[in-house]
Amino acid sequence: MNKALQGETSTGKNRAWARDWRKSMSDNVAYALIIYTALHIFATVGAMKETGMKSMALFALVVLVVGIIPACRSFERRWRSLSDEQAADPALAPAFRRDQAVLWLLAIGLPFGLTALCKAIAALG
Repeated sequence: MNKALQGETSTGKNRAWARDWRKSMSDNVAYALIIYTALHIFATVGAMKETGMKSMALFALVVLVVGIIPACRSFERRWRSLSDEQAADPALAPAFRRDQAVLWLLAIGLPFGLTALCKAIAALG
């Protein structure tokens, strides 16, 4: 088993294993952007075939660049600025879980929400 996971340092002394909230949020942001992009492509391509609106893809791309990337960066920035001591503080777990939930709700919900909005606009026109 990995020594770091067991709490053993390179000198063999035991220490409590602590989660680094900075790295965890950075990983969550990276994975959320990948999932968001994949869902966005899937939902947008399906909607374009259904409605014939090619401009919807451009609108969706603008939303990605203007909205999602900066929002994800703000999540990451908030956690990246922690000191080493704060980054291992278990008291930050509830705040981390809250930010993690919001991040994933946006990553999963927004592609479908944007697609539904564009379909509604197409239905009106």
